[in-house]
Amino acid sequence: MSELLSIGVDFGTTNSVLTGLDEAGELLSIEIRNGAQNSSTLRTVLGFQDDQAAATGPAVAAGTAAISMYLDAPDETRFLQSIKSHAASRLFSGTRIYGVHYNLEDLVETFLRCAWRYAGITSFDTRRLVVGRPVRFAGSSPDDTLAMDRYKAAFSRLGVQEILFVHEPVAAAFFFARRLTAPANVLVADFGGGTTDYSVMRFDFPNGRLSATSLAKGGIGIAGDRFDLRILENVVLPHLGSGSHYSSMGRRFAIPRSLYSGLARWETMATFRYSREYRELKKLKRLAEEPWKLDQLIDLVDNDDGYGLYKAVSDLKADLSAAPEGVLKYMGLSLPDGGRVRRSDFETWIADDIERMEAALAQTLEGCGISASEIDRVFLTGGTSFVPAVRRIFERRFVPSIIETGNELQSISNGLALIGERADAVDWASERFSVT
Repeated sequence: MSELLSIGVDFGTTNSVLTGLDEAGELLSIEIRNGAQNSSTLRTVLGFQDDQAAATGPAVAAGTAAISMYLDAPDETRFLQSIKSHAASRLFSGTRIYGVHYNLEDLVETFLRCAWRYAGITSFDTRRLVVGRPVRFAGSSPDDTLAMDRYKAAFSRLGVQEILFVHEPVAAAFFFARRLTAPANVLVADFGGGTTDYSVMRFDFPNGRLSATSLAKGGIGIAGDRFDLRILENVVLPHLGSGSHYSSMGRRFAIPRSLYSGLARWETMATFRYSREYRELKKLKRLAEEPWKLDQLIDLVDNDDGYGLYKAVSDLKADLSAAPEGVLKYMGLSLPDGGRVRRSDFETWIADDIERMEAALAQTLEGCGISASEIDRVFLTGGTSFVPAVRRIFERRFVPSIIETGNELQSISNGLALIGERADAVDWASERFSVT
């Protein structure tokens, strides 16, 4: 790979993206070879398999290679995803993998080293590494300082001398705003897997060079993953027995929804089969009013096809963004009406989430000292920006003609790389970190 002036790293909850800026000042989407294909994104997942014969420890993979590792041998693989969502949590002190303790920075470092290897990055001769960070880290009581300490520890192990941390919506704003020809107040909304971030910025052109002043930042720990969960709760789990009833001692009871908590994420399904909740659900089958629903659950868990199910859920969400109806395409479940789902129903399920996202936007705008009518441009980025209910949050407040999208998956990493080559790069960063 040719020498790069800077590398922008968008370390995401669901996907991660790398962008380089070469000596000619051109953006270079860093292709990541993962498995048999090249891609501009890498799923933010890790897989570990114990290799007792290897002196270097367990085999490790990231992205689609980690998914394949898990699907091929789920009982022999430790699979981890959404690593970023634990960054600000003091409740997560680490995990043991084949007898070795990994704290969060170890896991982030392991993922990044896989990404570098897949991208063919062997050393850091770049001038700067520019890393995105959310405005609000995910979690019920996120500790921003803890999250940044973990980020610094992980990224500083990669051999680079200087790291800039830039708020993700600021990076996206820079990427979009480079096309501005006049001063403007700009709102950027960045929708990731785990968080929604807002940033209001004032862009000016002193001496003909683009500069920015941050007017307000805000956000909330709700985004695309939460919408997937709503589909799971409303389309899938009711047909696996959640919310149905059983009879015991002449009395009728609802099957507790809490027994299904282990199905919230597909990678936990392999361990769910060994859980107390799963054993309890199997016992309830003989008392259930609709035992065939629990039969579907037992088949799903025993066949360990969580990945296929949750991919179908994600695909349905994407289909509902493009059409008024979609179908949950998963052969392992017998669903009424062939699994057909209406967008209007989906929007009912996510209504509370949308309301909270809109409230966070209102709070951000209140903090910037200007009215919504004084916003000149609105930029939406991230995959969840395609969801019509999300777009309507902004169409209700702003003239549709000023709302823009584009490069939804790469705008952040592109902006990070572009910031990295600027003489005033530090001014755009929330923090500069020198590695000693």
